[in-house]
Amino acid sequence: MAVTLADVAARAGVSAATVSRVLNGNYPVAGSTKTRVLAAVEELEYVVNGPASALAAATSDLVGVLVNDIADPFFGQLAGAVQSQMGPGTPGGGPRMAIVCNTGGSRERELTYLTLLQRQRAAAVILTGGAIEDPEHIEALSARLRRLEAAGTRIVLCGRPPLPDAEAPAITFDNRGGAQRLTEHMLSLGHRAIGYIAGPAARTTTRHRLEGHRAALAAAGLGGGADRLTVHGGAYDRAAGYEGTLALLDREPGLTAVLAANDTVALGACAALRDRGLRIPDDVSVAGFDDLPFAVDTTPALTTVRVPLTDAGAHAGRLALSPDAPAEGVVTYPTTLMPRASTAPPPPEKP
Repeated sequence: MAVTLADVAARAGVSAATVSRVLNGNYPVAGSTKTRVLAAVEELEYVVNGPASALAAATSDLVGVLVNDIADPFFGQLAGAVQSQMGPGTPGGGPRMAIVCNTGGSRERELTYLTLLQRQRAAAVILTGGAIEDPEHIEALSARLRRLEAAGTRIVLCGRPPLPDAEAPAITFDNRGGAQRLTEHMLSLGHRAIGYIAGPAARTTTRHRLEGHRAALAAAGLGGGADRLTVHGGAYDRAAGYEGTLALLDREPGLTAVLAANDTVALGACAALRDRGLRIPDDVSVAGFDDLPFAVDTTPALTTVRVPLTDAGAHAGRLALSPDAPAEGVVTYPTTLMPRASTAPPPPEKP
């Protein structure tokens, strides 16, 4: 027998109207109440609009694209490339409407959007960007995605690794290799006091890029001081780069290079260095990651690692809509070092 709204309400100890408000997201509900309702939905495997089998052949023309921050050009490029595959004459037999869901990095929002997309019988859902490395969240996310797939929704992961025991195709980037080559570039210029501004902890992208950086340091015999010269930003934004660079300068006044988690963080790093009266790259070299559109137009032009966001996003769109696309597997896109004017040999040591 199918689980009903009333069953969820009874499990959560609330009214059916409250359950409806939580699932619709159109009326304020106390946080503790919302948590109980969503937990009951998970426990009972409640599927809105009836059993999953009834929905399998009834998907809509809607495609959900989950992003961490639509204001971040990284996600804007991915979402735009996905949408480029939604027009007439593209895979899937007709046009689709892409809905961008901005999670803001929130675990709860990510899960809530997936529930809402299931209610809308989305034809496909594309999850972009690094995944949150939290076992409880991964388990809840996997459960949501299994229900979507059972309801006929195609799932694609873009920019994040595959989930355990999941069949959804995954498009990943060689973040480790790119970060390793970037650090090797700095080492080849003669830098040894290299600071690293990592992204938020518990994100796969953060971990992979940091692993690549530290692999290069270890190979050069410099791994011992990596922790002291690494700071984690609370987000992939300018403020993280600014504050992180000031922290690194306080720890190591002889700092000669800063590697940033992405290009936006690198902009903050450049601003902090200038405010401290330091020249780029004469005093301190700076590099980013992603090769976002503004990177080549900064002054000086930013050394970075190119991530093929447009190609990957378009690929994700095709996978989401093409009935002939493989149902599972991992495709890894290479990354490319882009040396520019923001990096140079370190200044001569003062006598």
